[in-house]
Amino acid sequence: MRLVADVGNTETVLGVVGSEPTSLEGHWRLSTLTPRTLDEFRHLLRGLLEADGFDPSAVDQVVIASVVPSTTGVLADALSALVSGPVHVVDGQTDLPIRLDVEEPRTVGADRIVNTLAAKVLYGRDTIAVDLGTATTYDCITADGVFVGGVISPGIESGLQWLDRHTAKLPRVELLPPERVIGRHTETCIQSGIFFSAIDAVDGTVRRIKAEWDRPDAMVVATGGFAPVIGPHCDSVELVEPFLTLYGCALAGGYLDEQRL
Repeated sequence: MRLVADVGNTETVLGVVGSEPTSLEGHWRLSTLTPRTLDEFRHLLRGLLEADGFDPSAVDQVVIASVVPSTTGVLADALSALVSGPVHVVDGQTDLPIRLDVEEPRTVGADRIVNTLAAKVLYGRDTIAVDLGTATTYDCITADGVFVGGVISPGIESGLQWLDRHTAKLPRVELLPPERVIGRHTETCIQSGIFFSAIDAVDGTVRRIKAEWDRPDAMVVATGGFAPVIGPHCDSVELVEPFLTLYGCALAGGYLDEQRL
């Protein structure tokens, strides 16, 4: 049994993967923003697994893709104390069947690395992976698994937080698809502004990427925590796959297993 973890700036997503890399048998979301000690992590992780019927000692491999160094080590140590197999942390030096064709490959985020692997193996075509998380990132990935660069922009959560913190009378709202563009009270005005700005940003950025990359037929997949809310409303998005990064971690685990044999 393989446990995979996508450690983002706001949330950490964990999953138990079955025999296929896309067969999630259980998954959980934790706040990355909450500082935790090794003991706290260990008890929390054990509780989550056991509450859903999983035996932590049956986990024979862990794969972590993290963009938060302060969390990575504590999480890895906590999992090492729980599971029976090795704990792998993916980074730019991990030996995977992809290539990072950028100026500073060692600085590429682990999430973008495993997204590249997932796109290569699962889709086998030129892909633009739009990750709608704390930041919104666009990963340009060739059919044969070459990450050629992309775009990083402020995420949807950043807009919600900015309005909440820097305006005296505007309330914090939940991001939901509004029924219409023109809001009739403050909350629906904010929802409309954030929601449609995000959609237009995705469609506009994808259009510019395709024109510059000269890959008009590149597949566009939306992933990340906001993908189910935003992705279906974007004209440019062909597939919504919220757990693409976890699938990439699971695939990376398979290659790392082969290297041990």
